[in-house]
Order: sequence, then C-alpha cells, then structure tokens
Amino acid sequence: MTTNPLDADRPPERTRAERRAERRAGGGRRDESLMVPDVKFESYYGRSVVKPAPWEADIPAYIFLGGVAAGSGLIGAGAAARRLPTLRRNARYSALAAVAVGGLALVRDLGKPSRALNMMRTVKVTSPMSVGSWILTAFGAFAGLAVASEAGQGFLDRDSGLAKVLRVADPAASAGSALMAPPLAAYTAILLADTASPTWHESYRQLPFVFVGSASAAAAGLALLTSPPEQTGPARRMAAAGAALELVAMHRMEGNLGEVLAEPLRTGRAGLLLRASKALTGAGAVTATVFGRNRVAAGLSGLALLAGSACTRFGVFEAGIESAKDPRYTVSPQRERLERRRAEGVTDDAITTSR
Repeated sequence: MTTNPLDADRPPERTRAERRAERRAGGGRRDESLMVPDVKFESYYGRSVVKPAPWEADIPAYIFLGGVAAGSGLIGAGAAARRLPTLRRNARYSALAAVAVGGLALVRDLGKPSRALNMMRTVKVTSPMSVGSWILTAFGAFAGLAVASEAGQGFLDRDSGLAKVLRVADPAASAGSALMAPPLAAYTAILLADTASPTWHESYRQLPFVFVGSASAAAAGLALLTSPPEQTGPARRMAAAGAALELVAMHRMEGNLGEVLAEPLRTGRAGLLLRASKALTGAGAVTATVFGRNRVAAGLSGLALLAGSACTRFGVFEAGIESAKDPRYTVSPQRERLERRRAEGVTDDAITTSR
C-alpha cells in the first residue's frame, strides 16, 4: 500500500470509543499543536515586515528645534511675569529663531513649500501631523508677536500708536506662547508613536514625557548660555526639572519596552547617542544647579544640556528606524503577546489558536 510521506506528521488515530469519550468531556477539537510545530520566524528573503519611515536628518532636527522653541516660549512667558527683561528678550528671540529654522527643516523634508501649505487646508483631529501643523503655526504666530512687542519696546517711541498696540498685545503673546508650548514639545512624540515602527509605536506612553523633559532642558540650557546668571534662576530650576523628567521617563520607557524592543535604544549608533545624552543631560543639570551662578559654569552647563537634548532626539529617531528594518522587532513582540494570551486562557478569538 502506498503511504503519503505527510502521514508521519499526523497525530495517532483515536478509536471511536476514545472520540466519543472526548466529546462528552468537551474536548472535541483536534490537537493542532501536534500537526504544526513551532518554527523559527524568517521573513521573506530577510526583508523588513514594516516599511521604515522615509525621513532623514531634517526630521530629528525639526523635532529638536521644536522642543527648543517650546521651552524658550515658556521661559519667555515666565520671565515676563517675573520682570526679568534680559531673560525675557533672549528667550523670545530664541523661540522665534528655533521655530523658524525648524519649520525650514520640515519644509526641506517635504520637498516643496506648497506641501507645507497644503497641510493647512484642513483640520483632521485624528492625524498627529495635521494637528501638529496647526500647533506649529499657532506657536509661531504668538512667538512672532512676542518678538514684535520686544522689538517695539526698544525701537519705537513709547507714546506712538504702534507701541501702545504692542504693549497691549504683549500679555496675549506671552500667554499664547506658554499655552502652545507643551503641545509643541509633545506632539512630535505622538507623531512618531503613530507610525508602525515597533520601538516608536510601543513607547507611546512615555515618549511624550521624554520629549517634554528634553525640550525643557534644552531651552533652559540655551537661556543659561545667553543670559546673565543673575536672571537665570527660573532657567536653572527648569533645567533640573526637565532633566529629571527626561531621564526618569527614558528609564521607564526602556523597562516597559522589554528586552527586545529596547535593544535598538541600547545598541549601535542610537545606543551611543542615548548614552551620551544621559551623561550630558545629567552633568548639565547638576552643574547648572550647583554652579549656575557662575557665568562660565552656566555656559558650559547650557552647552551640555543642548547637546544632550539633541542626542536624545537623534538617538530615539535612529532607534525607531532600525527597529523597522529588522523583522525580529516586529514579530517577536507579537509572538510574546500571543503566548501571553494563550497562557491567560484566551483561545477563541481571531489571533489565538487552541493548544
């Protein structure tokens, strides 16, 4: 008699009495795990499962500059409330310069200025990019108004009509900059997490806190670098708070991602950048807190905080791109979730099969 070679993979046949007893016991399903053994995953020709984001260095530069702009806008508003004129002026100019250069980097990545304008044709609340475009535009408008008010105070006659209008608009410019600063600092993290890149996508809980802390530390560092120490007390406190938030959130993010998805954050170019970020951010915050009243020490701590924030943004960006290139970072977490659901007894939905 001819025997099919595949018969060797079949489970042993049960007698009629055994099948009847199994049905009475409620276990009438065939044991599929014996027929299809687990195999090691290999993608088609080793290609990635998800497509890496087509972004280049312009995007992490934009993310970094957007954070600097957001933090500087917040510092400028606080300095206006605290009556610190030099810190207010420098922070306002820093905010406008950072948002302008960041916007140019975004336009360069899009390829055509018209594409940036087309993003303003509608408001789609489910799209982080659409919402982010309006956040960027609103913040830029308030930052520009704040700089106009600042310039008017220095060059216009105090009794002129325009100077009076700018004085009236100044509180609105400060309030608007402060109001739009947190969304500007955080929305880029949501934009990254909304992609299919595994490390970005699974870090959606902590990544906004990482970016907000990084933005605060960077803006405080720029204020320490450009303003006299007698006016940078708020910036020093902001540097310490921002650095602490960034480092704690990054530590929690790596822990929640697990060994597999956190690997791109710890290896390769991304790992080198993020290790440098932790060292620079920590050193800059400590130096600013302890020695920030010294002009030289404040400047060095400001440079360290700026460099640490840049390393954070570029490191996270690089890690996300690498996680999309390697299929292991897509498939291994999926299989872990599948095994966890099976262990919990979930065997009757679309993504699990019976053991």
